[in-house]
This record gives sequence, C-alpha cells and structure tokens, in this order.
Amino acid sequence: MKTILIVDDQLEVRELIRVTLGQSEVEIVEAQNGTQAVEMAAHHHPDLIIMDVMMPGGLDGLQATARIKADPLLQGCKIVLLTAKGQQTDRDAGYKAGADDYFIKPFSPLDLMQKVDEMLETP
Repeated sequence: MKTILIVDDQLEVRELIRVTLGQSEVEIVEAQNGTQAVEMAAHHHPDLIIMDVMMPGGLDGLQATARIKADPLLQGCKIVLLTAKGQQTDRDAGYKAGADDYFIKPFSPLDLMQKVDEMLETP
C-alpha cells in the first residue's frame, strides 16, 4: 500500500485532502508543520508528500522539502507543494527546493486526485 503524508497547518485543509483521497487505497499520515513533516517522512517513508509552503514553526514547506529531498533514504519520495503562493517566483523557489510539482490553492479535488494518481504511478 502506498503512503501519502499530508502537511498543512490548517486542519480543515488536511481534512479536505484526506476526504478527497479517501477513495484511494492509500495510507494517509498527517503533519501540521515543516518540522513534523521531516520527522514523519523519516519515520513513514511516504511515497508522496502533499506539502503546504506557508506554515508557522521552525521550518516552512520549502525548507522541509529541501531537507527531505536531501535525505538519501527518502530520495524516492515525491513532493507536491500545495500553496496559495502562485507567482512564478514562488513556483521557481518550490522547484529549486526539490518539489516534483506545484499545485495552487484553492484547488479542484478532482485535479488533486488526478495529480496524486500521476505521481504515484511514475517511478
């Protein structure tokens, strides 16, 4: 079974993503900030992380992405940034941090499901 880590400081957003993905046969784990994301990724070795960018605490989504991507044990993990920051400079920063894709809030649940399926299918 594939594992997806959902990282967002807003419980409502995590719940929406969990419900959106609930039809899929995946294990879902959650974190509410970048520091927890790094810890959860190391513990669960998720196949995919859906990561917010702007989060309070020690690490934002870009910093957490860079740390996760730098871990040799997590190299196979894909990261999709899901954020309200939609400028090209924001996208560039996300890809520079190591994100595999970039998704803008508000998002279409159907589009998110398609993106998750795409990410989980590609090696």
